[in-house]
Amino acid sequence: MRFMIRHFDEGAKLSDEARLAAIEKAVPHSVVQDVVRDLGVGEQRRRKLPAELTLMLAVAMNLFTHYPLHQVLIKLLKGLRLIWRDPDFVAATKGAICQARYRLGATPVAELFHRVCQPMATPATPGAFLFGLRLMAIDGTNEDVPDTPENAQVFGRPSGARGDGAFPQILALHLVECGTHAIVDTGLWPCHSSAHAAALCLLRSMTEGMLLMWDTGLHSFDMAARTRNRGAHFLSRVPAFAVFQPVRHLQDGSFLAYIYPSHHRRKRRERLLVRVIEYVLTDPNRPGYRERHRLMTSLLDTQECPALDIVCAYHERWEVELVVDETDTHQRLPYHPLRSQKPVAVVQEFYGLLIAHYAVRYVMHDAALQAGIDPDRLSFTNALALICDSIYEFQIVDSVQHPILYQRLLRDIAHHRLPERANRINPRVVKRKIFRYRVKHKEHWQWPQPLKTFREAVALLN
Repeated sequence: MRFMIRHFDEGAKLSDEARLAAIEKAVPHSVVQDVVRDLGVGEQRRRKLPAELTLMLAVAMNLFTHYPLHQVLIKLLKGLRLIWRDPDFVAATKGAICQARYRLGATPVAELFHRVCQPMATPATPGAFLFGLRLMAIDGTNEDVPDTPENAQVFGRPSGARGDGAFPQILALHLVECGTHAIVDTGLWPCHSSAHAAALCLLRSMTEGMLLMWDTGLHSFDMAARTRNRGAHFLSRVPAFAVFQPVRHLQDGSFLAYIYPSHHRRKRRERLLVRVIEYVLTDPNRPGYRERHRLMTSLLDTQECPALDIVCAYHERWEVELVVDETDTHQRLPYHPLRSQKPVAVVQEFYGLLIAHYAVRYVMHDAALQAGIDPDRLSFTNALALICDSIYEFQIVDSVQHPILYQRLLRDIAHHRLPERANRINPRVVKRKIFRYRVKHKEHWQWPQPLKTFREAVALLN
């Protein structure tokens, strides 16, 4: 089928016509407009970078992470400039882009995230549900941010036995839908904040019909009780120090027990009945071989929720680690901090990064449903590259034909499939841990600069 070139009305402005149509289903432009209007961040006069375009730029900069911001803007306008009536249209300068970002602030991007990033799995999505419950997981990661005095003051710097960390860091916690890798809620805090307190905040997005998984570091009575108060169930790994007094042993080897809050609250007689499942691994090549592992869950019925199914399901929690890998290694420049120099821009970039990730995963989910396969079988890096390439195509093709173009994009993504996951593991090690260079201290910040050119400084020896 031949595609038709897009046409513009007389008096239209190029900045008003810019769209991220390739991800329009995930991030509708109408929602972008609503956020700008509801938060009152629009302008009275039209600029080359109005608030709507700047908001889309905050997302696009995390699709084209290898490009500086002025080139990302060119990518956003590339197709439009090709068919625009003024072929010499010049995009905004670097300084204008910087000013527009700080004029927009972080709140609209965070608001856009909360409006569009919702659970997307359907009953037809393979691996997204267990016992009729939507599989969710929560976990945290530390993200490096640029080493500026402003970022260090607001976010803090990690410290250890070998001194302060090289970069300031933020603590980011994600609530993830395991079957689709969609981040449906998130938050960021200074690096020394409590991950447990942060995780309690994310329980706001838990609803009835969900099963939430977390690791030992988040184990607490409050996490379990508040999850149940939201109408959701939980499944977590239990730390070694936790002690349970069995109330009743069940036929599958698990047992029921009560958990209690901290000592100073026990007088209120608060308690919660849980099911504890203990198991060992019999494969000598697996980590934790013959070690005693314990899981705690609110799924008490052994007939509807067999213990072996629960143990196998808990390992789906590691999908969170793959989500972090997607954003940190494949979507962003690997081993590089975020690019923003000031805290408000860091928050803006962080939420833009997660909106972009959600959009890619949304398109991948559509492609998987259309092909009748598990979303895990599709390559994230391939989908990201195809979506970035298609942005230009959506810009020049008439909007009437966008559904056809979108279906072609889904077929292209589904065409490149990953092999089924191999039954393998890798050790958690690094090749190099200690460097021969000295640690950077405060006196190295304002290092004296040369007084002579290199040529003038050379003195030949006789």
